[in-house]
Amino acid sequence: MDKNFKEEFTQIIKFEPPLYKQRYQFVKDLVEKYKPKKVADLGCADCSLLWMLKFCSCIEVLAGLDICANVMKEKMHTLSPLPVDYLQPSERSLTVTLHHGSVAHKDPCMLGFDLVTCIELIEHLEESELKKFPEVVFGFMAPSIVVISTPNSEFNCLLPQVMLYRHPDHKFEWSQAEFQTWALETARCYDYSVEFTGVGHPPTGMEKVGFCTQIGVFFRKYPQTGESVQSEKPMEAVYKTVFKAVYPSLKDEKYLQNAVISEVIFTAQIIKHRLMSKREEYGDDPERKSKFQLSMDCFSDYFGKLVVEKNMEPFVSGNEVYIPLTTIFSFPKVNRLCGTFEKLCKLIAGKVTLSSDGSAVMFNIEHENEDN
Repeated sequence: MDKNFKEEFTQIIKFEPPLYKQRYQFVKDLVEKYKPKKVADLGCADCSLLWMLKFCSCIEVLAGLDICANVMKEKMHTLSPLPVDYLQPSERSLTVTLHHGSVAHKDPCMLGFDLVTCIELIEHLEESELKKFPEVVFGFMAPSIVVISTPNSEFNCLLPQVMLYRHPDHKFEWSQAEFQTWALETARCYDYSVEFTGVGHPPTGMEKVGFCTQIGVFFRKYPQTGESVQSEKPMEAVYKTVFKAVYPSLKDEKYLQNAVISEVIFTAQIIKHRLMSKREEYGDDPERKSKFQLSMDCFSDYFGKLVVEKNMEPFVSGNEVYIPLTTIFSFPKVNRLCGTFEKLCKLIAGKVTLSSDGSAVMFNIEHENEDN
């Protein structure tokens, strides 16, 4: 390579977005495509990738593993639920766990994952660890998909700050041919196929050096059998759990009940407000008030084209306002949360003031006026 040509490009190499974000986005795109429910990140370091993945709605279990517990502990608080997660629980369940340990060791807590990511990990492994790595990940864990990224040493000539390796802890950096040879042999041994790609495009005219980060995406060819899952499973855990967070979920009856009660009261309050506003339009004529029922347009004004039958219409009797549960159940969000009318009745029993026969939410206008 011409020295001047090399120097020209080494001065302008800059990745936008930054290379680490491109790697994370690659994983996120893969998650959105294949919808794995259980994802493990080996060599999770500061948990940045895990933090990004926790927002993927398909994922229900996230696990991280790293040899350095202190690095994980610095940022693991970012994986904890926020107050808004309790105020508005998700419909999915999500559990996030961090483990301290080596990828050269087998632990049963790493079984059953759909996707395993190893982003910029293998180049940090000692030779003895690298030899054990394929058996642990592909033989023991055996997920459906494995993503491995590692520096492409051929790109280093375009990075002026790199003398030998890109990081002082790197034990090696492979060329494209070296990585592909290792990956193809690993895939052959454990019945996987592998596709090669990368992130960090080289400058125009330098395409032969390849991506700055090379990536292998491994796909398991055959489903695991019950026997293969059980074989060689260690009886004792070797990793130490340093963090675990279970997010509030509507799959938990406690959080579902709170959400349903809040939505029922909110919906009933809006209907009552519209009812009373419409009622005031009739003035003080007792005869007209006694015959008043909420007209259909009250619902269409606020909630669009919602079909409400006569026996579902809210009404006023004396100082009491009655909002039939059948009316409340007909609203999409309440219906979606409960699924069945029977479950609605069960979840709000004893938590919401109902009419004597339990068929309607009841408000006392007189008491509300006194409170105001």
